[in-house]
Amino acid sequence: MLLDVERENRAILAKEAHLVADDAGFDCARQNVSVTQARPLPADLVTPCLVVDRDVLERNLVAMAARVRDRNVALRPHAKTHKTVEIARRQLALGAAGLTVATVGEAEVFVDAGFSDLFIAYPLWAAGERGRRLRALAERVALRVGADSNEGMELLARALVGTPAEVVVEVDSGHHRTGVQPERAGEVAVVAQRLGLPVAGVFTFPGHSYGPGQIRPAAADEGDALQRAATALRRAGVDAGLRSGGSTPTAALVEPAGLNEIRPGVYVFNDAQQVEIGSANWDSVALTAAATVVSRHGSSVVLDAGGKVLGADRAAWATGNGRLPDHPESRVTALSEHHATVAFPADAVLPELGSTVRVAPNHVCAAANLADVLVVIANGAVVDQWAVAARGRNA
Repeated sequence: MLLDVERENRAILAKEAHLVADDAGFDCARQNVSVTQARPLPADLVTPCLVVDRDVLERNLVAMAARVRDRNVALRPHAKTHKTVEIARRQLALGAAGLTVATVGEAEVFVDAGFSDLFIAYPLWAAGERGRRLRALAERVALRVGADSNEGMELLARALVGTPAEVVVEVDSGHHRTGVQPERAGEVAVVAQRLGLPVAGVFTFPGHSYGPGQIRPAAADEGDALQRAATALRRAGVDAGLRSGGSTPTAALVEPAGLNEIRPGVYVFNDAQQVEIGSANWDSVALTAAATVVSRHGSSVVLDAGGKVLGADRAAWATGNGRLPDHPESRVTALSEHHATVAFPADAVLPELGSTVRVAPNHVCAAANLADVLVVIANGAVVDQWAVAARGRNA
């Protein structure tokens, strides 16, 4: 059972608001500040493993739930980050409207676990067996599915017409990955309706918020694109009010005038990327890899948590392949399958051989997808283990 730390929420929100307020530049001094006090790891951990600090996780969950409640915006968190039933249940208990997932496979896992309201926020190509699986889901739960083309809508119609499932038109708000231009949202929505598919509204992902100094501009782009897309739907005669957006970096800047639902995922754990772009600090990083120092040479150490534990994601602007929250001046400079090389300043005191250190992955979603279980700790002791139930459900 997660701890109830609602009393700490206001202080956390104030801290997060401060972080976002000065996101116009990359603050190296801020992101190099370690945690206030290193949180102890249990002495008997078998490394490498992914460890979740239960109290930090709970603070993150409560803070986001309070933020959206205060701004009258629905929260539909993206479960692709944690992929665990226990965290998803806590998110709903704190008021989430439902879950977001990325794949049919993830949806199947959460439906089997009893969740009844899901949004597959992806332009699914619902051909063949995937279409049949999608229909089976739609006959069991409240389901929304994304699309960004007339052709995609035609496949969704074959799979879903006759079920209560709704479609949501994806628009591009600046990330330039998927989605139609906002002004074209009405055209795609009209096609969906002509095919017999109910249209819930529009959605976007402001993925260009992932970069130093990009949070505030991306949040503005997001709200503007959703408003323009909603206008396009109205002009096309489509009565559909959902304006769904949101990423962890832009969540602190959400305004109900632009959107009425957000789908952040990383906020539950946070990671090295979130710290480096200024949307989190080390005290809010709930998931780290516990790793053992297996070698020391000069001013570097080697850990037993490589790319098969941490994931290999590294953005062009990232300062390392992962970070050590308790040694923020260090950098993971190289990853191989089972090794992480960590460089320290020449005058730094290195961790001892055989000691255990915490490593924050660059991209926590990728790291979680590599683990069978998350080891849950509180006050320096293991208190639970949670299966990563949707691990590998990528289709």
